[in-house]
Amino acid sequence: MATIAIAADHAGVALKAELVAELAKLGQPTLDLGPSDTSSVDYPDYATKVTAAVTDKRASLGILICGTGTGMAITANKVHGIRAALSRSEFEARMAVQHNDANVLCLGARVTGGALAIEIMKAFLAASFEGGRHAKRVEKITQVEAQR
Repeated sequence: MATIAIAADHAGVALKAELVAELAKLGQPTLDLGPSDTSSVDYPDYATKVTAAVTDKRASLGILICGTGTGMAITANKVHGIRAALSRSEFEARMAVQHNDANVLCLGARVTGGALAIEIMKAFLAASFEGGRHAKRVEKITQVEAQR
């Protein structure tokens, strides 16, 4: 089973703890990159930790949590090779992987409850990239990244 890197900002610490506990129940190896308390932190610092773990192959997928998930998604998508998806439903998480080969899930702790976040995470982790017509589109994303 591949390792999942996970981090949050101060707004996402409690939800991160719920997800880490669920990952442990599932026997899923997890790299918890912090923080461990609710002291104010800057979400880009934690997005960078998870994206580095994914790009350097210490983890195969990442999960990022902040208040809305938006800041984490914006930051993560600045990193070459990262396809971060802000998901508020199981369907969005599944489609992000199946059609966009997403490798980082972003969640908003202030907009998504724990039970739903767990189901979203499970859908993200269970999904597989379909390739086919979607592979061409993901390759175009890579080309856009190269133009920066």
